[in-house]
Amino acid sequence: MNIVILAAGMGKRMRSALPKVLHPLAGKPLLQHVVDEARALDPETVVVVYGHGGEAVSQAIPGDDLRWVLQQPQLGTGHAVQQAAPLLADGVPTLVLYGDVPLICAETLDRLLQAGGRDALALLTVELDDPTGYGRIVRRDGRIVRIVEHRDADEAQRAIREINTGILVAPTPALKRWLAALGNDNAQGEYYLTDIVALAVHDGVRVESAQPGQASETLGVNSKLQLAQLERLLQARIAARLMEEDGVRLADPARLDVRGRLRCGRDVFIDVGCVFEGEVELGDDVEIGPYCTIRSARIGAGTRILPYSNIDEAAVGAHARIGPFARLRPGTELGDGTHVGNFVEMKNTKMRAGSKANHLAYIGDASIGERVNVGAGTITCNYDGVNKHETVIGDDAFIGSDTQLVAPVRVGRGATIGAGTTLTHDAPEGRLTLSRAKQVTIDSWKRPAPKKPRTG
Repeated sequence: MNIVILAAGMGKRMRSALPKVLHPLAGKPLLQHVVDEARALDPETVVVVYGHGGEAVSQAIPGDDLRWVLQQPQLGTGHAVQQAAPLLADGVPTLVLYGDVPLICAETLDRLLQAGGRDALALLTVELDDPTGYGRIVRRDGRIVRIVEHRDADEAQRAIREINTGILVAPTPALKRWLAALGNDNAQGEYYLTDIVALAVHDGVRVESAQPGQASETLGVNSKLQLAQLERLLQARIAARLMEEDGVRLADPARLDVRGRLRCGRDVFIDVGCVFEGEVELGDDVEIGPYCTIRSARIGAGTRILPYSNIDEAAVGAHARIGPFARLRPGTELGDGTHVGNFVEMKNTKMRAGSKANHLAYIGDASIGERVNVGAGTITCNYDGVNKHETVIGDDAFIGSDTQLVAPVRVGRGATIGAGTTLTHDAPEGRLTLSRAKQVTIDSWKRPAPKKPRTG
């Protein structure tokens, strides 16, 4: 089939310099959601009609399979499809989608395609309690005969609850013929795609209909309020899938944000306020505490992520304990049974099984062996103002509190670094190394007295 996606609208009500179809929903542009569902149908051709935003729209949506057509000026939906018509193959039907209707599902579109077959015009329709603003489906003896836009409808037509979603499939040669016959004698002076219904009836072509699995699939975005409403609808859909298909336990499905792809093992628990971005994988029995942000990360089975932790492009092994208030930055890889505690930041660091950094530390560009203890206040001084340097700590080493490891430096296997040490040279295996100023007590020192306030 051919697929045409209309994405040329300005989106004035969005009150934004960003083109409407590029506003993010669950971490990706509105238009990307529609493109992804279109690709799921395995089409021969996908044509995107763009306008406002220009090349910024095509640059934001990658894919060699997409063909881009400019609509300038924008003279209505019929005019938009006219711009795509020369790129459409006649031997297959054409499906028309909208770049600001992001919740549409491939299953619904497949049902519409089945209704249309190769010879009929098929419309996706839905019944609404309040159809205000939508084009009404006008039937005669149960058959669709035309669509009337709300602004052009009379009182009786406005009472109709079945509305046009705009999504349709048509035989391509007939579609091209109908597009060429469109006029703009209406309140807006535009070329309505919906007018092809009356032309199809005139030509004796069957006009069929199909309905979506949920009415929310057909909702569009015209304002920031509607964008927020669709965000919650989509997040509710994601939450339901996680609970029903993966068995995830969510403390509150209404307080979950997945802005990418979240894959979960068995018996995963996710507390409130968590955000997942990019590709995230949670192993069996993982627990995520409240208000954590996890981006492009892999968390091993049985690991506990405590509240307010931030994990970004990192990997955590099995049965580890992270947080609260821990930050794992890109390139961090933690082994099984590791502990990273409160206010510990790690970047580009590999820490092997059983090692711990439980309090108030910065560890960057480091390689840490097994069963290492990193004391509170430890810092790897990895940056000299120009280049980054590595710290290497061997298995079973003990790093005392308030230690500065001035990279490049190595701590040998089983070494102990005394508290307060500034380590500027390698520390040998199995030995105690420390640097500490001599403690002095000044007997004659007196605490300064407060100065008396001036008077007069």
